[in-house]
Amino acid sequence: MLYRLEGIVIRAMDYGETNKIITLCTQTHGKIGVMVRGAKKVKSRYASLTQPFTYGVFNFFRGGSGLGTLNDAEIYESNHKLREDLVLAAHGSYACELIDRALQDEDTGSFWFEQLLAFLSGMREGKDPEVMIRLFEMKILQAAGYGPELEICAASRNPVEGDALISPRLGGVLSVPFRAADPYAVHVTARALSLLRVFARLDLRRLGNVDVKPETKAELKKAMAALMQEHMGMNLKSKRFLDQLDQYGFDK
Repeated sequence: MLYRLEGIVIRAMDYGETNKIITLCTQTHGKIGVMVRGAKKVKSRYASLTQPFTYGVFNFFRGGSGLGTLNDAEIYESNHKLREDLVLAAHGSYACELIDRALQDEDTGSFWFEQLLAFLSGMREGKDPEVMIRLFEMKILQAAGYGPELEICAASRNPVEGDALISPRLGGVLSVPFRAADPYAVHVTARALSLLRVFARLDLRRLGNVDVKPETKAELKKAMAALMQEHMGMNLKSKRFLDQLDQYGFDK
């Protein structure tokens, strides 16, 4: 069967001496693998189609639910500027790897496609990649059924105001007087908690330019990392690289 689908390249791997297999996050058919024959040849017209973050329309033949074979494609946005910037490429790779690991083959619905497209577009437009990736992580948690409760204290069941703690183990926020309920809970200021609540309600298509102080970014990163580790437990190479960039001061 011949398919014509909008998609974003989230992963590419060599196959044999001259071919590549790309994984697409598509608008209507979830995650699909497609063989691109001859993509590694020096003069291949398909080489650019296999680059990470490439967004376009892909025409391919596919029998059943197996691997497709590319027939033709049209690039809408190559996103080459993102690949040329170390920090932007690292954030884009992490978002793509999250999608690749969290989205099952054939998961339908356009939500993840739209979120990833908005993420890549936002970085191209100069929006803060650190803020966007925290929002992206929140959407991953919510889609997996682990979205944290950020309004009501997990111990007292009362509304939380001001500084608080995030307890991945209890699945939400703790008032400061109840910190004993989880000694490993992560402290967050009222500003960081307010942003986490915004992330829980918002998706990337509606995120504007947000000015977040470095210390608040650090709080958000620590809280989201704890939540992701507790509930998703994914050891991602792209995440380790992002952490290294942060450690050496590149991700600022």
